[in-house]
Amino acid sequence: MPDTTRPRLLCISFSDFNSDSRVLRQLAVLAESCDVTTLGYGPRPPHAVDHIEVDRSLPSLPQTVGGVLKLGLRRFRAVQYEAPAVRAAIEQVGDREFDIVVANEARALPLAFRVAGSPRIWCDLHEWAPAERTHVLSWRLLVAPFMHWVCAEYLPRVDAATTINDSIADMYRREFGIDVEIVRNAIGYRADLQPSPVSDDVIRLVHSGGAIPGRNVEAIIEAVDLLGDGYALDLYLIPSREGDSYWRGLLRQIEDSPRTTLHPPVAPDELPDALNPYDLGVFLLPPLTPNHRHMLPNKFFDFVQARLGLVFGTSIETDRLIAADELGVVASGYAAGDIVEAVRGLDRDDIRRFKKNADAAAEKLSSIIDVATERRVIDRLRQGISRRSRL
Repeated sequence: MPDTTRPRLLCISFSDFNSDSRVLRQLAVLAESCDVTTLGYGPRPPHAVDHIEVDRSLPSLPQTVGGVLKLGLRRFRAVQYEAPAVRAAIEQVGDREFDIVVANEARALPLAFRVAGSPRIWCDLHEWAPAERTHVLSWRLLVAPFMHWVCAEYLPRVDAATTINDSIADMYRREFGIDVEIVRNAIGYRADLQPSPVSDDVIRLVHSGGAIPGRNVEAIIEAVDLLGDGYALDLYLIPSREGDSYWRGLLRQIEDSPRTTLHPPVAPDELPDALNPYDLGVFLLPPLTPNHRHMLPNKFFDFVQARLGLVFGTSIETDRLIAADELGVVASGYAAGDIVEAVRGLDRDDIRRFKKNADAAAEKLSSIIDVATERRVIDRLRQGISRRSRL
């Protein structure tokens, strides 16, 4: 049963909580001091005392005929609640009151401001919302202007805002004039893990994450085949809900590759253990959007906690961190040949050094700093509730 002496908190995320590692870490912190109700796709996640499940088939953007028409006419105020998932959420939340609402990503903000009880609102911005999928023409023409409007309309009114790195925080400050704190996508510190030995026979590459068009997984598979004998690739992939044809194409490519092995997806907390036996974590995301150019993804931190060397495509934030602690190599481009060039340029002593450096940097690149920031934010919001109740 909920504890009536603790703040009532609604955490909104239009994702499956149980496969969203960032939100799962967030929930663990929120539950330390609040009774958490979650709202999103999939079953109730850990740390929630209650859960409002939204049918995962309902999109979280206004993709109905009427919604698209209003987007095209720039009738943003009229369309903000028309996404099927948002309409379902409004109906299910009803007149339930909350003291705090955490809106994960800007698309959750209109709903957050409709919640009863005049809650304090914290928006956790997982990326630069106005350019989330601007590499897709329809998104760029219809949704991007709407997301910019949502940010301009609601972000100046939130009580707290966080995002994943300094580059994106600066973009929000400049464009919308808000104060943004940093909560990276880092996972917990794994003091129990050590760098695994580098085999004399096979250099083992690994990639984990969503099998989503644009993530360039196909280039990594092609690269390991070009590298030839002495190299192997293991993949821990989450199939995309939207990318069935892409997923089928990947499966065919994996089946045709003698050096690639596909594994079932692994829970976020279990990833460091699963990845630890490998040598090099590989990720090359072509810079199709501002978010790609400023990325600091989960897998960077997963690879560090697993004590792997890194092979990454260039981006502002990861380039800086890789260079600072000599964690790996930055490829010159994003094609299979660029991966081959980067990996062939490494000998086993290089890989051992990268893995040792990852071990040395693992604590500072863990979530310890980020959890402290989240606790400060939630403490401020709770104090605001206490002051309001005394008025």
